[in-house]
Amino acid sequence: MARKSQVILTNMCLIEDNQNRIVMQIRDPKMYSWSGAALPGGHIEEKESLHQAVVREIYEETGLTIHHPRLVGMKHWYTAEGIRYLVFLYRTNEFSGHLRSSEEGEVRWVAREELDTLELAYDLKNLLRIFDDKSLSELFYSERLENDFVREFW
Repeated sequence: MARKSQVILTNMCLIEDNQNRIVMQIRDPKMYSWSGAALPGGHIEEKESLHQAVVREIYEETGLTIHHPRLVGMKHWYTAEGIRYLVFLYRTNEFSGHLRSSEEGEVRWVAREELDTLELAYDLKNLLRIFDDKSLSELFYSERLENDFVREFW
């Protein structure tokens, strides 16, 4: 069995304030292969720590400098090319700066109760379960069935 495999490393962060609002990024369907309201995040660069990457990505996409992001879990699957795609999931309520949009999409504070009124990115509600349920730490897409995936939570 091979011990080496290709891996894509990314992150995502749920940033919340004291009014039960979270930062959402609204991606333009004309510019990206997936669109809708999502949590900000991005790719981990070579020789960059996981912590450095999430702080950098959040600043680039939102204008906020996050403090003390806490790793709460991960989401992962295999691409059609057989590459494992890992998303490290962080959460924080400590930040400074002012929210601003970027070329990756509009960013804004959204009350949790408003989520049902937005066009959400694919599977965001399942992903929020990892952030909110302390008994869960992993969302794994184990196989593809027609136009959907089998989800496994741990």
